[in-house]
Amino acid sequence: MPVEFLGYAATNDGSETHLRTGPSFDPDYTIRLARAHEEWGWDRVLFAYGSGSPDPAAATAYVAAHTEKLQLLLAHRPNVSYPTYAAKTFSTLDGISGGRLMVHFITGADDTEQAREGDFLSMAERYARTGEYIGIVKKAWTEREPFSHHGWYFDFDEFVSDVFPAAGHCPLVSVGGCVPEAYAVGAAQADVYCLWGEPLERTYEQIEAIRAASDEAGREVPPRIQVSFRPIIAPTEEEAWDKAYRIVAAIKGTSGNRRLAVVPAQSTGSRRLSALAGHSERFDRALWTPAALATEGADASNALVGTPDTVAQALLDYYDLGAEIFSARGYDLLEDAVEFGRYVIPIVREEAAKRDAARAAAGGGGGGIAGGGGVGSGASGTGTAGTTPTPCSPVRRPGGTGTGERSFAA
Repeated sequence: MPVEFLGYAATNDGSETHLRTGPSFDPDYTIRLARAHEEWGWDRVLFAYGSGSPDPAAATAYVAAHTEKLQLLLAHRPNVSYPTYAAKTFSTLDGISGGRLMVHFITGADDTEQAREGDFLSMAERYARTGEYIGIVKKAWTEREPFSHHGWYFDFDEFVSDVFPAAGHCPLVSVGGCVPEAYAVGAAQADVYCLWGEPLERTYEQIEAIRAASDEAGREVPPRIQVSFRPIIAPTEEEAWDKAYRIVAAIKGTSGNRRLAVVPAQSTGSRRLSALAGHSERFDRALWTPAALATEGADASNALVGTPDTVAQALLDYYDLGAEIFSARGYDLLEDAVEFGRYVIPIVREEAAKRDAARAAAGGGGGGIAGGGGVGSGASGTGTAGTTPTPCSPVRRPGGTGTGERSFAA
C-alpha cells in the first residue's frame, strides 16, 4: 500500500510559535494553505476540532469547493451531535467533495474540554459511546430502509436517510488513543489507527497492541497505522538543530497564546510524551522531545529534526515497523508545508516504493511489516485523490446486538 501524508488544514496562521494575525477563520489563508498541500504532494489535510474553534465541517465544505484532488479528513466529536445527524453531514460533505471525505472520531481525552460542550462521561464511557456511534454512522451510510437502534447511549426508531456518500465511495474512519479502550474501538471500527510519534520501540509496542485487539475482534486485516510528528528541517544538520532550539524558545515566549491554554493535560498521550521528554531529549535517528515538554505534550508535539534526508529516513524507520500514513505539521504552517512537501515527501515515497517492490519480489506484501493491508480509497502515492473508490458495505460484526447490550458494534 503506498505511503500517505496528512497535513493540517488550519483556518488561520497561528501556531505555538506564532500569534495569529487575523480572525480565527481567515478564508484567504485557509485556501492558500490547503492549495499548498495540494500542490506539494500531500494526500489529505486534517480539519481539527476544538470546543471554541471554527466549525470544521463548514471549513471542510469550503476547502472542498476550492480544491480538486486533496482528500479531506474531518475531525468529529461524538458528543456534539446525534449519530444520525452526523451521518447526513458526512454524506453531504462527501458528495460536495466528490468522494474525498474521511472522518476522524475524537473520543475526547480531557474532562475540562469535554465539559465545555456538556459532556460529563468518564473516559471509558466516552470510548464505549464512540464505538456505538461509529457503528450507527456506518449503518446510516448503507441502509436504504428504515432501521432502529436501542443501545447503551443511543435509542431511536425507524431512521432512514435520503443522503449517502458519493457514488462508489465510502468515507474511511480513523480513531486514536493509547489505552486499551481505544485499541478495542479501533480494532472493531477503524480503517486507520492514529498514534502520536514516540520512539520506535514504544511505537512497535502500540502497533502490536492494536493488532492483538484486531485479532480479538475477528478482523482479517487490522487498521492501517498513522503516526504524527512535528518535523523541523533545514539544509544542514547544524541549521536544523539551531532551528529546533529557536522553536522551543519561541514556544516558551508565546506561552500566552490561546492554543496553549487548552492543553489536554489529562490525555494519556500527552502524559506519555511529557514523561518521555523528562527521560531524554533524543531518541533513535532524529526524534526530539523538548518541544513536547514545552507544550506539556499537546498536539502530537514530538519533533523529527535534521536535513530532509535525515527526517525522511527517520520516517522510513517507522514505515518499516508498519506505519503507512504520516501526519506532519510544522510551526510556520504554510512555509513548512511547502518545504516538507518539496524536500521530504518525494524521498519517502521513492524509498517506500523500493521497499514495497523488494517485498513483493520476495513474495511478501507492501507497506512495512503490516503486509498488504490496504483499505478503502487509499492515496495513489502521488498526492492525488486516491485509487479506485470503495463503496460502503453494511457493518456486520459478531457479538453486537444493538439492543441495549454495551458493545462496540452497532
